[in-house]
Amino acid sequence: MAQHATDTLLELKQKVGSCIDEAKDRLHRLSKDIWSCPELAYEERKSHDRLVTFFSEEKGWTVDSHFKLETAFRAIWGPVGGKENNNVINVGFLSEYDALPGIGHACGHNLIAEIGAAAAIGLKALVEHTPDFPVPVQVTVLGTPAEEDGGGKIDLIRERAFDGMDVVFMAHPSQEDASWLPDVAEHDVIVRYHGKASHAAAYPWEGVNALDAAVLAYNNLSVLRQQLKPDWRIHGIIKHGGVKPNIIPAYTELEYYLRTPLRKDLPTIKAKAEMCFRAAAMATGCEVSTMTKSPQRRKIII
Repeated sequence: MAQHATDTLLELKQKVGSCIDEAKDRLHRLSKDIWSCPELAYEERKSHDRLVTFFSEEKGWTVDSHFKLETAFRAIWGPVGGKENNNVINVGFLSEYDALPGIGHACGHNLIAEIGAAAAIGLKALVEHTPDFPVPVQVTVLGTPAEEDGGGKIDLIRERAFDGMDVVFMAHPSQEDASWLPDVAEHDVIVRYHGKASHAAAYPWEGVNALDAAVLAYNNLSVLRQQLKPDWRIHGIIKHGGVKPNIIPAYTELEYYLRTPLRKDLPTIKAKAEMCFRAAAMATGCEVSTMTKSPQRRKIII
């Protein structure tokens, strides 16, 4: 019995693989087109249009462009299989396609878009070509913009784009060949320091140097890392450091990501980082403010 089930699963897997192999040239062109035209979060218009065209040209798909968000889309096939009164199993696949500023698709979102499309057409072909498929299956592909910045999936959750979907899959390029990788809790924070401008050569003593505060904060966090747990992460940049060398900077801005494997540890690392930010303000006489950058989503089951 167990061997029969194993053999059946292997046969189904081979069928899916064969269907995807038949579409490999179309899928490669899709990935290459997205790679060749990197677009930032919420600006993925060409990538959106390319994916909409891809599914519109595939047989049997109903495609909704600009679905809930300007650069999101949805493609649906089915339901097919099962008996008339059976509950439909709605299987979802996600395609990401936004890029990073300056370095394009360094995270491989063009591949995520291709993999989502490949998995969807593979499952569609399997259900289509399997007589008496035991349950009715619907395949849904969601194009999810703004993964790198802004939180497009959170926007789509709030817009109820995932309603009715029973299970959702996504793959991400990695150095490991793994079916599952651990997730982490993450907090984005924007830190702003306000000082007082003054001429750096003529009257430097009149100024309150916001760049000094930013540099101190950066160094504070660098020193803090020695006391962090091995799998906690703090990384950031100085986004705005001043206007000209002969002007004491009145304003600086940093952006940091704080990450912990467990959500319960996130308040601890946030509190430690907050002390570093405020200590820098106290040392320089600047005012400091912090702001969460991305929308938060905590009700996640993994």
